[in-house]
Amino acid sequence: MGRLVQVTAIIGGMVQGVGYRWFVTRSAMKFNVTGHVANLPNGEVQVIVEGEDGIVKEFIKEIIVGPPNASVNSIKTIEGEYTGKFKGFDVEYY
Repeated sequence: MGRLVQVTAIIGGMVQGVGYRWFVTRSAMKFNVTGHVANLPNGEVQVIVEGEDGIVKEFIKEIIVGPPNASVNSIKTIEGEYTGKFKGFDVEYY
């Protein structure tokens, strides 16, 4: 088992109103990672994900591509301490 990590990613571009959160949630289930995704008021999307380091990296690579109607033009990632507090992967509403 690899090192467990938490990564917060802020994704910019055409990522709201195009099924991006649904795509991220589906990808999280595919990679078996936990966390949540949420639209931010400034038009970006925030993803907090926890899992094994290598798997989280692959998940991030996939969500950079996004669904067909999305257009990701920036991503900022911050690695943090793994908490284990997430029991699944959800859409959060702020």
